[in-house]
Parts: sequence; C-alpha cells; structure tokens
Amino acid sequence: MIICVIGGGASGMAAALAASENPDNQVVLFERQARLGRKLQATGNGRCNLTNVNMSSSHYHGDNPEFSQIPLSAFSVTETLNWFRRLGLFTVAEPSGRVYPYSDQANSVSDVLRFALDRPNIRLVTGTEVTRIHRREEGFCVEGVDCQRVIVACGGLAGTKLGGSMSGYRLLRNLGHHVTKLRPALVQLKAAWSGCAALKGVRCNCHVQILHDGILHSQSTGELQFTEYGLSGPVIFEVSRDACQGSGEWVCRMNFLPSFTASELEEELYRRRETALSTDDLLTGILHNRLGRVLTKAAGIPGGQSVSSLADTQLTALVGIVRCLEIPLSETLGMDSAQVTAGGIVTDEFDPQTMESRLVPGLYACGEVLDVDGDCGGYNLQWAWSSGVCAGRHAGKEML
Repeated sequence: MIICVIGGGASGMAAALAASENPDNQVVLFERQARLGRKLQATGNGRCNLTNVNMSSSHYHGDNPEFSQIPLSAFSVTETLNWFRRLGLFTVAEPSGRVYPYSDQANSVSDVLRFALDRPNIRLVTGTEVTRIHRREEGFCVEGVDCQRVIVACGGLAGTKLGGSMSGYRLLRNLGHHVTKLRPALVQLKAAWSGCAALKGVRCNCHVQILHDGILHSQSTGELQFTEYGLSGPVIFEVSRDACQGSGEWVCRMNFLPSFTASELEEELYRRRETALSTDDLLTGILHNRLGRVLTKAAGIPGGQSVSSLADTQLTALVGIVRCLEIPLSETLGMDSAQVTAGGIVTDEFDPQTMESRLVPGLYACGEVLDVDGDCGGYNLQWAWSSGVCAGRHAGKEML
C-alpha cells in the first residue's frame, strides 16, 4: 500500500514513521520547504520542549477539547519517551514537568527523526508544495503519486517565517472539510505603556492576569520578559490565547512579588526608610534594579531623593504598584510571531480513534492543522507526536 504524508513537521514525521512500521507499505513524505522539521528546531528557544510529564485534559483547547484525549491516551507521554529512546534520543525532565533533549539542543530531536526516516520504504520529497489532493476511484493522487491513503500534516498558520501556512486548511477544505476561526496562541502581547521600552530585555518572575472589560480572562505565574513593544516570556504565552480578540478594554495586571505578602514588602520598605538609601535604590535586592526604578517612578516617587523623606502613603502606593500594576494591551504580535494556531479544521469531522476523515475514507489529518491547541510547556508537541503516530498507524493498516 502507498501512503502519502503531506507535511514534514513534527506530526508529519511521526505519521510517516508510524505508517512505515509495516514493511509492506511505501510512504512518500512531502515537505514544501528544503528541509524537514524547520519549525521544530526553533521550539523552546532552540531547546525543544518535546513533551510534559504533567499531562491532563485541562491543557488542551478547541471547540471540542475532548477530541484530543483519545489520541493522547492511545500514544501517551510514557510511550512517546520510550519511542524517542528507541530512536536514540536521551531526554531529561525538569521539576516543572517539561521534557527536553539531554543535549539541550533542538537539533538532537530533529536529527534522530531524520535518521529514523532513512528507511527503504520511506521516500522524502522536499521543496515541493502540494496544492491539491485528487480523489480517484480507488484512492488519491498527490503530485503524480497514486496512493491509497493520504495523511495531511501541514501544520497551522502560526510562525509563517518558519513555515506556517494555509496549505493544510486549503487541501482539506477542497475535500469538503470546514475550518474554524484562526487566531494566534502562545504569542507576545503589545502594551500601551512607555515603561515596556525602558525595561526592554528585563526578565522577572510574575503573576499575570489578563482582564477583559474588568473580567478575568486568564492568569498564570512564571517568567515575564519586557520588550520594546510590550510583554513576552512563558507566562505571557500561557495567558495569551484569545487575548485582545474582539472589542472592549484589555488590561494586563502584574504582581511582581507573588511569593510575598503586601505586609512583608511594606515592612521591608519601612525598614529601608531608616537608611541613607536613595529612592533610586528603594527596591534594590528585591527586584531587578531597572524594574525597581521604573516601578518606583510609576508610584509617583521621584528619583534622587532620600528614602527617609518618604511618607507612609508613598510607600503604600509603591506596594500597590509592585503587587498590582495594570497596563493597557492593544493587540497580539500576530501570526508571524505566534508559536501555535488556535482554531483549525473542525474535529467533529474526524474519528479521534483513527484520525480518519468521516467525510472522505482513506483521508487522515494530524497535528496543528486540526482545531486542537495546547498550553505552553510541551503540550503542542505531544499532540503532534500522539496524533501523528495514531494517524500513521491506522493509515498504515491493510485495507479489509
């Protein structure tokens, strides 16, 4: 049996390997870029957070979030790690549950997959974009290749500079499938606050809340990074899904000392008022020096003065700013910068047990092209491995 896999990203490579487990199958893997796994090499800031041992359904989203749980159970985190170990990859789990290659290099992941694809029954066709899947009486034709099964693993629209595109959605729409609204997820946020540019490059631990018209939209605690345009870092990726979508007022509320009470901070500031410190150094030893100065200024405390001159009300105002700074958000940075696409092909049109289309027999889909997206922390790559392996194994089964 001949099986065509369209897309050489994480889910496509997983699908091709799984389909080739039957040596009687011939697998043709199409990739529109010159090499496989380009986006994979950029994940996790070049470290490739390939999964997370803390797996639960709460980490996945979409119009039907339960859809993802069947493939994720069929090819679990444990099975994924064993699979990669058989491919030759050593991994390490951090206390947070995030799993990385032991080398700390994303290319280790792409390399073991690339080596594994060097099988007699797998043919790679790179630099070729599939623009249409032609249905035949007994199967399909893809770029001149007659086949019995097709797996669409083209990925999503996010990260267009690294290969994100609309191609998978177009291919499946042409075969009768439907697409939900597409929007960026795991993306940076633009903020209308001058302090962001002044703090460019500063990283800090922070509890972040996103508010929409005063109502809590999302929240998380983790590392925040300031940029010249606004906010970035893992904690922002965690809370960015559907942020700044639609009308209304969007605000980011930040607590820069989530592990300490207001009383603890207030007590320390009162103690410092008895010293010869300058107001420029009022938060030294507590926060990043540049962040401390910006927050002190935001609290209305002028620089270059002696802290002994500060009134109780000024110190109370500073405590409030440190623990509850609110800045307005304008928009996300967009699909070009997003790590994942929220939305995709309607999952109700596929069988979660097999990843086969309910509309077109012999057609399968996996990975980001479907309406499934995960939280930051390796969950999206686990979906790619699980859905890809499930699609490949079922597509690779002999037809009855």
